[in-house]
Amino acid sequence: MTTQTLPGGTYTLADDLTVSRVGYGAMQLAGPHVFGPPADRAAAVAVLREAVALGITHIDTADFYGPYVTNEIIREALHPYPADLHIVTKVGSVRDAEGGWVMQREPGQLRRHVEQNLEHLGLDRLDVVNLRVGGVDRPEPGSLAPQFTALAELQQEGLIKHLGVSTVLAEQVAEAQSIAPVVGVQNFYNIANRQDDELIDSLAEQGIAYVPYFPLGGFSPLQSAELNAVAARLGSTPTAVAQAWLLQRSPNILLIPGTSSSVHLRENVAAAGLELPDDAIAELNTIGA
Repeated sequence: MTTQTLPGGTYTLADDLTVSRVGYGAMQLAGPHVFGPPADRAAAVAVLREAVALGITHIDTADFYGPYVTNEIIREALHPYPADLHIVTKVGSVRDAEGGWVMQREPGQLRRHVEQNLEHLGLDRLDVVNLRVGGVDRPEPGSLAPQFTALAELQQEGLIKHLGVSTVLAEQVAEAQSIAPVVGVQNFYNIANRQDDELIDSLAEQGIAYVPYFPLGGFSPLQSAELNAVAARLGSTPTAVAQAWLLQRSPNILLIPGTSSSVHLRENVAAAGLELPDDAIAELNTIGA
């Protein structure tokens, strides 16, 4: 593995878990709409190897990407895994025959999801498992106790090292913490969608990572005249500015932008290193206010 200092440095989620703040989201390695195989499997393998060569030590995935496809490509590209590479996965959803997203959160189903992740990644224990709770891009109220307790039991069995939650409300994070330690929260958040501002600050005080998915808008790319104006003034791109803003927003924010292109991956890493001046941050902060 090529050790490099990436923008933002590292973040320690637990005593045995330190990751680069600039990570890689593997969702786009599957086929269109995150379903089926990619058009170019060799290119997908190359992207993962490039990520590791760049010094990325945090890869985000899920066995329902494909399904199975993304995890199998990760195993092909990187197994046996470098000692400092950490793979974070999610459970609580599956894909139907048409590619639809179907929630499965019964304790027995969650056990099977964990077992499938282990099998397809070629691991004996998963570094981090996030319980996916809400819908596609927003939390839904309700107790997560039965589901999170089931994962905590798998943790006690040694199948999982650390636990996190995804697409959750602040009260659900607190409920999960009352059952077992939470090392990370993964929610929909970016410069234009800032409903989690208070949650991020609270988690930072507790030493818990916040990992925004769709950091660049996801299926609906960010559209903002203010963002475009700041990027033009800085001689940069809206994508670079949006990522740099996230890294400077709070030290507990970890980035997992995804791409199926090695060139785009290198651009994302370089973009995260942009230093935003105070006046630019003040202007950008008005976008999602």
